[in-house]
Amino acid sequence: NPIHSIGSRVKSPESIAEKIVRKGLSMDLRDVSKSLLDIAGVRVICNYIEDIYLIAGLLKGQSDIRTIREVDYIKNPKENGYRSLHLVIAVPVFFVDRVEEIPVEVQIRTIAMDFLASLEHQLRYKSKGDIPQFIAKELKECAETIAETDLKMERIHSFLDSIELNSALGD
Repeated sequence: NPIHSIGSRVKSPESIAEKIVRKGLSMDLRDVSKSLLDIAGVRVICNYIEDIYLIAGLLKGQSDIRTIREVDYIKNPKENGYRSLHLVIAVPVFFVDRVEEIPVEVQIRTIAMDFLASLEHQLRYKSKGDIPQFIAKELKECAETIAETDLKMERIHSFLDSIELNSALGD
């Protein structure tokens, strides 16, 4: 099973209003629905990096889902070392009299990536967004170590898979 766990959330009205103000957006409902693509969110946690791309491929291959945007922070990490694959997908929602596409942000990452992202989010929240420079540097170093660890775990997993395959083939 490529999925370790799944979490979801819907932004609170207060959080939506704060983001609209912060981004200087119009309060018009149509503008909001076109501008805010993360009102609903899903986080998929995988064991291995290859699982991330497998899940993304499966989602993008569904005929009832349309990909709006894809940002690969694994191949192109953020400056702070953050890694994850972000998809914004349009998901059909069926109402009594119509079907509407609703954007959903899907973040797909490994357990290690999630650990670091959660820790950094907690630190930013506690420090009101300003993490001291020496802590930011330490977090970036941790991000690099975690990325290396993810790759090592991937190699071990692939090696074990090849042993199981050879064993199954009678070699």
